[in-house]
Amino acid sequence: MTVLHVRDHGGPDDGDRPALLLLHAASRSLADWDAVAPHLTAGHRVLAVDLPGHGRSAAASWSFDAVLSDLDETLGALGVSGAVVPVGHSLGGMVAALYAAERPDLVSGAVNLDGFWWGRPAQYPGLDAGEVTRRLAEIGDLARASAGQQMPAQYVEQQATYSMGLGIPYERAEASFRASVRELDDGRWQLLPERECALEMLDALDGLDLFALFRRVPCPLLLVRALHRVPPTPGLEWLDELLEAYGQGLARDLAELAAKRAGVTAQGIGATHAMLLEVPEQVAELVRGFVARL
Repeated sequence: MTVLHVRDHGGPDDGDRPALLLLHAASRSLADWDAVAPHLTAGHRVLAVDLPGHGRSAAASWSFDAVLSDLDETLGALGVSGAVVPVGHSLGGMVAALYAAERPDLVSGAVNLDGFWWGRPAQYPGLDAGEVTRRLAEIGDLARASAGQQMPAQYVEQQATYSMGLGIPYERAEASFRASVRELDDGRWQLLPERECALEMLDALDGLDLFALFRRVPCPLLLVRALHRVPPTPGLEWLDELLEAYGQGLARDLAELAAKRAGVTAQGIGATHAMLLEVPEQVAELVRGFVARL
């Protein structure tokens, strides 16, 4: 087990209110929460964590069991003995749900912000299941080909400039991208996690049955879906059609899950997947409202 790198944003630590444990997306870092966290500290102690292999947290290998154990160790090192509410974005949202399912005595509620991975072919209404299967395999191949790559010196600047098109301030985007990679001696950037660890992470994600997991969570669970898509990637125009279909299937399946399980709330947010950087105040408002109802 490992004590992960943490940014303690402060907030009351009186034992009566749960601490908020903020978990970031794959290949990102705790810096993604910097614009959200200040809006949460009035009512709770707020702790943002670099997941294993990300940011400034090391990892010899990557598995969900190891991640949960590392979170246990980290909370213990910080002296957190009361209830926690894991709040995760993307990969972090899946970890938040898993932590709630596996640590029912510790977690009083969990929030998953657009952490739904790629789902199953049946979740792509209107598209041929065989074609969806082929496209998902192609996406998996692309993800594995880029895992742990070393990027040119202009990488952070380019990513921050692109983010401005989503309405994200350049300085906010630049700081978040810089924190999610490691600068090399020659000025290039190492994507994190590094390749072997990243491949293990992708395998773990592909093996996760998310809706079965959501049904196992015994505490209140908030599932938030991004309602806006980013502009199509040149050369991958087919991805836009795929994401449109998945959005429809996901909305249908989340609504059905919420109707059947009283503790599950499903809703959308008017933002892209980059919601933490794009609309931090709205994200914080969703989290505050959910925690207030616990």
